Order: sequence, then C-alpha cells, then structure tokens
Amino acid sequence: MTTAVFIDGEAGTTGLQIRDRLAGRDDIRLVQLDEATRKDDAARRDAFAQADVAILCLPDDAARAAVAMAGDTRIIDASTAHRVAADWVYGMPELPGQRDRIRDARHVANVGCFATAAISMLRPLTDAEILPPDHGVVLTGVSGYTGGGKALIAEFERGAAPAYYLYALSQGHKHLPEIARYGGLDRKPLFQPAVGAYAQGMAVQLHLHADLLPGGIAGYARIEAALREFYAGDPFVSVEMPGERIDPQALNGTNRMAISVQGDGNARVTVAAVLDNLGKGASGTAVQNLNLMIGAEETAGLI
Repeated sequence: MTTAVFIDGEAGTTGLQIRDRLAGRDDIRLVQLDEATRKDDAARRDAFAQADVAILCLPDDAARAAVAMAGDTRIIDASTAHRVAADWVYGMPELPGQRDRIRDARHVANVGCFATAAISMLRPLTDAEILPPDHGVVLTGVSGYTGGGKALIAEFERGAAPAYYLYALSQGHKHLPEIARYGGLDRKPLFQPAVGAYAQGMAVQLHLHADLLPGGIAGYARIEAALREFYAGDPFVSVEMPGERIDPQALNGTNRMAISVQGDGNARVTVAAVLDNLGKGASGTAVQNLNLMIGAEETAGLI
C-alpha cells in the first residue's frame, strides 16, 4: 500500500532534498505540480486533497495559509510557524515519548536545524537534573549558508557575502522559543549563531562551567554519561569521543548527528553537536517524522 505525499514548496532547498529522499521508494507516491501551477491555489488545493500527508516547505505566513487550505490532510510543517503551538506535535522523535505522539499526530511541526542540535544537548542534561531549568545557558553555532534561504544562497554564490559572519546579535533568533521549551529551560539561553562560506553542515556548542552545576562535581564524566544513556540505541544520534577538530560538514548527506564532550578535564566543559542542517536539521527529520506517521520503518530512505 502506497502513501500519497505532497511537498508544498518542492522547488526550495529543503523541498528538493525531501523529494530526493522519497523518490526511490515504492511505498510513497509523490503528488507533484509542474512549474506553471506550483503557486496556483486551485492546483495546490487539489494536490492537498489527493495527498495522505503534505509536507510544507514554505515561509511562515505561507505555511499558515497552506494549513487552512489543506483540509483534513495530515501535515508536517518545516517552517517555524507552529513549533511552539499547543495543538501541534513537535517533530523531534528523539525526545521522550515523542515517537508515539508523532505516529498519532495530524499536525507535526518539524524541528529547526539549530534547535535540533541545541535541544539534543540540553534535554538529556535537564531531564537528568544536571542542568537546572533556570541556568544561564550559552550556545554558539555555525551553519552552512543554505540554512538562510534563497536570498542568502544567492549572495554567497555570487561572492557578495563575507567568508564568515555572526548574526542575530540582538538575541532574537527564531529558534530560541523551541530551544527553551523542548530543551527544558525556564530561561532563554544566550545563543550566538554564525554562517560560514560553505553550503551545508552545522556545528553547535553548549558551554558550561561544570563546577557551578548542582552537586558541584567538576569534570564532564556525568555529562557524557547522561548523554550516552539518553541516546542508547537511537538510530541516528551517537555520542562519540571528540577529535582534535570538529568539522561541521562531517555528516553532510546523512540523517545522523554526533554529539561529543570536550573540556579541560576539570570544570570547563563544551558539548558539541554536528549534523547536516539540510539533513538531520530539516529534510531528513521530515522524512523520519513521515515514516513514523505512516507506519514505515523509521529509518526508511535515510542514512
């Protein structure tokens, strides 16, 4: 039995990668519009009606409008529009109990790319009561320029952008609400993102003074242990020994994420997560969520 899937916004960066991950599967039938009709509302309504599940790869306002257009079709929304909405299920399967919620959901809000990394480091530590919810958390990260959408991609590809730059300097990054909520924090973290002159790949770091955490235990052994326990047996997330360098492009083309713990062996600890911002940070998790929703193997079409 096949599942009909409509990718609204298929021509965009995330949409194309979702399509590529689904195209060779015999359990999926893609409902597609040609270039002339992909922005035609009547054609889109018909595509939604044909689909069992629709995946929205649209800007926030367009995603909200698409939900109203979709009727009873189940939805995975890759935009930021619904990630902290009460009536949407958050599409991050690795969180406790979340796989079952996603399986039964009508509306799933796909996790953001920076949020994927940040929450994956924070949640094991807040659940284990190593990191208090009101702790002053500091996060930094760098992403490839494809995470910024068509305008930023064009700027880099014509050579008009700097090789590396910081942004969201006013602490207003759009992923902060979901990071705080699903990372188990009562206080929004400080988060300084950056963009590098490469297409895709991401590294995000959580910086901690371990001796200031409850229990006053220096070193990072208990932090690493909490992470390993949280992700034991997970199909896509691993906790690995750190190398001398962290390459944000190391997992490009995959749905994998690698978390490592570094530090001075005493009090200063840095946890780092590496993933593909267009893979595990976007299209890969969308397919992972789709697999859960339609009863397929969670790993189907993913590496």
